[in-house]
Amino acid sequence: MESGGDRISGVPALLTESAFSQRYREYLEKAGILDGRYRAQKLDDGMVALPVLEEKLDISVQEKLLEKIAPGSSCRKALITNPVLSKRGRVQSPAQKLRMDLYNLLESYGVIWTRSLERDLPHSWQQHGDMVVLSEDCFCNPIWKQLGDELWSSVACSLRVNRLAKQGRVLNDGVRSPNVTVLLGNNGWVEHVDNGIRYTFDLTKCMFSAGNIVEKQRVASLRCSEEIVIDLYAGIGYFTLPFLVHAGAAFVHACEWNPDAITALQKNLDINKVSHKCQIHEGDSSQLLLHDVADRVNLGLIPTSEAGYLVACRVLKKNTGGMLHIHHNVDCFINKHEVSNKNILAEDSVNSPRMMWRKWAESTEIKIQTFLQEVHNTPWQTSIVRIEKVKSYAPHVDHVVLDLDCRPLP
Repeated sequence: MESGGDRISGVPALLTESAFSQRYREYLEKAGILDGRYRAQKLDDGMVALPVLEEKLDISVQEKLLEKIAPGSSCRKALITNPVLSKRGRVQSPAQKLRMDLYNLLESYGVIWTRSLERDLPHSWQQHGDMVVLSEDCFCNPIWKQLGDELWSSVACSLRVNRLAKQGRVLNDGVRSPNVTVLLGNNGWVEHVDNGIRYTFDLTKCMFSAGNIVEKQRVASLRCSEEIVIDLYAGIGYFTLPFLVHAGAAFVHACEWNPDAITALQKNLDINKVSHKCQIHEGDSSQLLLHDVADRVNLGLIPTSEAGYLVACRVLKKNTGGMLHIHHNVDCFINKHEVSNKNILAEDSVNSPRMMWRKWAESTEIKIQTFLQEVHNTPWQTSIVRIEKVKSYAPHVDHVVLDLDCRPLP
């Protein structure tokens, strides 16, 4: 195997006489320029090489060392070709250990470590039990393919897991199936504990969004005792389970049309011991046959759950009404070049993201109120209780949730 290009041949350093090295060290460390991962090296000619962070080193640093910190010293750039890790450097983060292990693996095959390979390493990942899921933008260099399974075994060993997978772009297939490939291991079934709730699922077939944790915790804090809840887009139980396990819902009707998610949902109800308080409705939730049963409806589909508005209105109890939790992706893009008044971008302006959430919420409230009156043939009153951001879905796109209180007028 071969790899050339932007070769990394050593650790950048500043070279000075031994008598001045301590003054150099103190200044460089205070300025954040000293590379504490490596030890300084004393050379046979009495010079000392101090490892530095090259991106923070410029000509003004050397001038200050020569003129103010240690007059009479000499100072020149050098490379430490055989760097020795310092005591601090030997305490490695998982990312540092991964880099070092892969550096040694490639070196054993005679492959030169380059900056492009360095940039091709994963800097973050998701972990579910004994499996790590890598992002799609790592290990893209052709050199990695030549290592075959040895690469994935080395990565798994470095990260201290038994299985590896790689995330691709979510499939646009109507059920937002994940595009995950298992790189090491026999299957994609994993377990994840979230706010005291156990979720198990096949990550090659079902999505799991860690970004929804704050909203799941909020749902868990609701007081839903004696309430009948309908979760129109249940998935593997992201919100169904918090309603049952923590919020104390009397019963949940969970609607889902993805067979793989239904399999995981049933397992999750069983392992959390709440299956006796939940009925799974398989298929398209817009065809749900329930009427006049719910105190609360969760509409957790993104980018929009608008297809569920009518059925949500239909299942609310006609005599008492209830609460709708409506999720949606709101476009918050503002063309700043077209904005002449700088104050228009203030938090309380008509073009701030929060006001754009409000505009969407108010238009949704009008739609819901119209549906309620059509379905129940009586006037209804609605009230926006809460609009909050769940997470950023994409640049200038916010995933928000609206709590809408819906009550029949006397």
